[in-house]
Amino acid sequence: MPLNRRNFFQLSAASALSLTSIDAARFAGGNLLPEQTGSQPSPNLAARFRLGLAAYSLRKHFKFFKGRIQPTNGLQEFDMFSFLDYCAEQQCAAELTSYFFPPDADREYFLKIKRHAFLSGVPIVGTAIGNNFTVANKTELEKEITLANQWIDRASIMGANHIRFFAGTKKQIEANPNALASAITSLKQCAQHAAKLGIFIGVENHGQLTADQVMEIVKGVDSPWLGVNLDTGNFISSTPYLDLKKCAPSSVNVQYKIKMKQPSGEKADVNMQRVNQLLTESKYKGHIVLEYEEENPLENIPQVLTQMRSVFNGI
Repeated sequence: MPLNRRNFFQLSAASALSLTSIDAARFAGGNLLPEQTGSQPSPNLAARFRLGLAAYSLRKHFKFFKGRIQPTNGLQEFDMFSFLDYCAEQQCAAELTSYFFPPDADREYFLKIKRHAFLSGVPIVGTAIGNNFTVANKTELEKEITLANQWIDRASIMGANHIRFFAGTKKQIEANPNALASAITSLKQCAQHAAKLGIFIGVENHGQLTADQVMEIVKGVDSPWLGVNLDTGNFISSTPYLDLKKCAPSSVNVQYKIKMKQPSGEKADVNMQRVNQLLTESKYKGHIVLEYEEENPLENIPQVLTQMRSVFNGI
């Protein structure tokens, strides 16, 4: 058939429709649907997860740490812009941990971060703060809430859809019978603010919180904009994978560590296959963000991301 103008547009439209259908199917489940492939999906087909890297992985390389200049001791020096460039090289999303921003960062600075990330092709999967909502002092608690809401605003400016929060510590909860209720009340205030901006809050299993305590907090806040920031290395118990499984269905973000601490104090390798299985079974569909805490991060992070792409079927 001669390729005249009319035929060209007919073929283009048909091709676009076909590609749109295939892409939609891939987005929905990571693979083509049965009617599009002519075959039934494998029962062992793994979900596809999007991978990211937490800036905390390069914590010794950043010029700033919690508002102060820190010596990098001859290591390759990073700021948030060069970290985004590094994520572009690794072809992954970025979690921009708040500790490493310059203390004078303002709205214009955060907009520059958003622009740089977009032009680099790097999604900003989230940011993270190190707050504590189980402090006993009321004045200190109000400061923590104010800072948390400030970072929710900054997440919105940068275009980050998620912010990691700490609820508090197990030690403070056990020492003060009102601490858990205080953490829940504080998180409710933050969740109401986050909901106005469409930002998800992920409460991390940090501070030696148990899985039951994490879930009690999430259920107590009862917000569609708050869930668990599931850290694979933070449950110090004899049954860490059962703890992870208990929290996985409520997770809005996953931070992957390659090591977990045992009750004895020793470290053990995290079983990536088991984590993949429990996340798949829980129907988790969000990001998996590598938080590398071991030595030689620049040398080892690319290798870990390659393994994660293989096991998590990651993109």
